[in-house]
Amino acid sequence: MMRVSAVYLRVGLLIIGGAALLVALIWFLAGGEIKHGKLFESYFSESVQGLEVGAPVKFRGVTIGRVTDIGLVSAEYGGSQPIDIGRQIYRLVFVRYEVDTTRMGKVPDTAEAVGLGLRIRLASQGITGLSYLELDFVDPAHYPALDVPWQPTAQYIPSMPSTFLQVQDAAQQVLAKLNAVDIAKLANQLSTLLTDAQADLASGDVHTMLANAATMLRTIDEAVRAADLPALTADIRHTSSALHDTLQGEQLQNLLTNAGSAADRFATAAARLPALIASVQATAQRAGSSTADIEQGLIPLLRDMQATAQNLREMSESLRRYPGQVFGSPPPRSPAAGR
Repeated sequence: MMRVSAVYLRVGLLIIGGAALLVALIWFLAGGEIKHGKLFESYFSESVQGLEVGAPVKFRGVTIGRVTDIGLVSAEYGGSQPIDIGRQIYRLVFVRYEVDTTRMGKVPDTAEAVGLGLRIRLASQGITGLSYLELDFVDPAHYPALDVPWQPTAQYIPSMPSTFLQVQDAAQQVLAKLNAVDIAKLANQLSTLLTDAQADLASGDVHTMLANAATMLRTIDEAVRAADLPALTADIRHTSSALHDTLQGEQLQNLLTNAGSAADRFATAAARLPALIASVQATAQRAGSSTADIEQGLIPLLRDMQATAQNLREMSESLRRYPGQVFGSPPPRSPAAGR
């Protein structure tokens, strides 16, 4: 009887230990209890495969919360009123998560943060396939907030597509464009183009152009050979040497020296030229003054000479009329003359 009681005791202890280990494991996976937490929720249009309750919520890589609930919007908000299931908005997945506000410090309220570009997205932890939620600030114009027709249970933070979804959408767009391309028509056009190119190379304009280019190259080669470039180079070298010798010759050096001396003498003469010009101007002024004095002295003399000439003219006229004035009184008149 005591053996049976001991067996029961051991089994009970084993069950209690297993339950304790299970609770500890759940607490470890859930990240522990969050103190000073605030509840938020977001809606995703993509699959949340790999995201489980207890998954971490991170901001720039720092864990600030954990996921508390995952479900479908049609089941959560579509039970109390008729819902058009065909609307895309009721095919979303809602995720609620609790965030420890003490680990974020001073932040604006949720509405202001959402207006500044606060968004949440799914992120993968690598090859494990597990996912977590990542908060970040982005351009709100590129990722506008989704307006929902219901009243969210918790504070609402809009979501944005995950990196994997963006890559998948880009790949799908590329594939759609490739599918829209008529490969057979493109291949036919390419084959026709290659055929035309081969024909053009064989006998067309390209063939003619290549032949002309080859002929021109041969002509240039013949001209270069006929020009005797080595001899021409030797002549140029000889001419350069002769020119160098001429420039370094004694006659050219003397000529340059004489030219320098002549330039110096010309500069000296040019420096004296202003003084010489000033002297000539002064002499001309003095000559002008002397001429004026002579003119002033000759004017009275010329007047006297003019008066004397006038008197002589009058006297000669009087003698011509009355020649007896030379002998004194006039001769007596004859009686015949009186009659």
